Amino acid sequence: MSKYKLFLLRHGEGAWNKENRFCSWVDQKLSKDGVKEAQDCGRLLKEQGYKFDLVFTSILSRSIQTAWLVLEAMGQEWVPVVKSWRLNERHYGSLIGLNRAEMALQHGEEKVKLWRRSYDITPPPIDESHPYFLEIYNDRRYTTCDVPKENLPRAESLKEVLDRLLPYWGSTVVPEIRKGRTVLISAHGNSCRALLKYLEGISDKDIASVTLPTGIPVLLELDENLKPVKPRQLLGDQAKIQAAIRKVEDQGKAKPST
Repeated sequence: MSKYKLFLLRHGEGAWNKENRFCSWVDQKLSKDGVKEAQDCGRLLKEQGYKFDLVFTSILSRSIQTAWLVLEAMGQEWVPVVKSWRLNERHYGSLIGLNRAEMALQHGEEKVKLWRRSYDITPPPIDESHPYFLEIYNDRRYTTCDVPKENLPRAESLKEVLDRLLPYWGSTVVPEIRKGRTVLISAHGNSCRALLKYLEGISDKDIASVTLPTGIPVLLELDENLKPVKPRQLLGDQAKIQAAIRKVEDQGKAKPST
C-alpha cells in the first residue's frame, strides 16, 4: 500500500542543454523553452491536484529557477525551498563545456555513452588549466558546502553522485517524508537517476537505459520502508514524453554541431 508520494523533477531546459554541451557544475539559467517547461509542469501538477510541503534543489540556478516557476504556476510560492550541493548535477570533469555530438565524432558514440550513462566509469578529471575551473571552484556557493572546497569532486561517475547524495537523502530528505510531507526534488538528470537507482534497486547495467527528459515530473509512490509500490510514473502527455526521451538519447550521437 502506498504511504508516501515523492516527486522527482529534472530541471527545465538550460542554455547549454539547447547547445548540447556538458553543463555539469557550470551555472546556467533556463532557456526560454526551459522556462515554459517548468511553468507547464507546475500547471500540470496543479491540475492534477498535487500540493507540496517542501522542495529540495541543488545550488545551481537552473534547478532553483525550475522550482520557483513550478511553485508559482501551482500558486504555492510560500512552500519552503531547501538547497544543497549534494543534489548538484554529476561533475563531468574535463568534458564540461564540450559538445556531446562533436565528442561522439571524435571519440565514438560508445565512449561518449559510457561517459554519460555508465554507472561506475568516471570521465577525465578537470584541472586548473580548464577554462571553467575557476568559474566553478572560486564560486562563493561552494565556500558554504559541508566539505572543504579542496575535497569537492573533480569528476564523478554516477556511482560517485549517489555516494555524495545518499548522506543528504538519509539525514535531511527522509525525515521530512516520514513526517508525511509531500516532497519535490527539483534537481538534475543524473542526481535524479542516481536516486531512482537506489530507490528502485535498478542494476548497474540497466541504469544506463533510464532517461529523464527536462521538465517532466516523476511520481514515486512509496511504502512505509520507502520502497516503491508501483512503477515510477512520468506525468503528462505520454507521446510527448517519449519524444522528449528520444531527443535526450540522441544528444550523444555523432553529428556535427551547427
